Amino acid sequence: MRPKALYVETVIRTDLDTLWRHTQDPALHRRWDLRFADISTVAGHDGHFRYASRFLGVTVTGVGVSAASRTWPDGSRTSVLRFASADPLSLISAGAGFWRYTPVGDGVRFVTGFDYGTRWGRFGQRADRVFRPLFGWMTAWSFDRLRLWLETGTPPEDQLLTAPSAARCGRTRPRAEVVAR
Repeated sequence: MRPKALYVETVIRTDLDTLWRHTQDPALHRRWDLRFADISTVAGHDGHFRYASRFLGVTVTGVGVSAASRTWPDGSRTSVLRFASADPLSLISAGAGFWRYTPVGDGVRFVTGFDYGTRWGRFGQRADRVFRPLFGWMTAWSFDRLRLWLETGTPPEDQLLTAPSAARCGRTRPRAEVVAR
């Protein structure tokens, strides 16, 4: 049985351009996203980036590309990316995902959905049963850090190691929101 793709959403009381900048600029992105120890652009290659993740003292590296971005007639935006790691220590071999930004009454609904393949055969599949929920939780916690930063001005580095809304990461994509664009 294939594991479920990860899906996290929140509403952030900010404008779309500010949220876009804090998620698309690697220098800002790495400050709030707990999944990455570093994110940097690849010189001379628009949309390409390198990343490093540190988990339980192990650092793994990978590359990614912002494959597409689009502004929709309703004012929402979508950013699509692909990522991969040739690092033999990385459980994740390759994956893809999206960020969707939808203006709502008092802010922006910020949604991500992503999935990835694992390496190491059956051992990797079993390890992913533990890693995937943890990765989802880290994504939700990261979204909350970003939300608190943009709503209160408290930099992620100064926030307590609690995330009041991170419990949301256990949710799967709501059926009512599965809409083909």
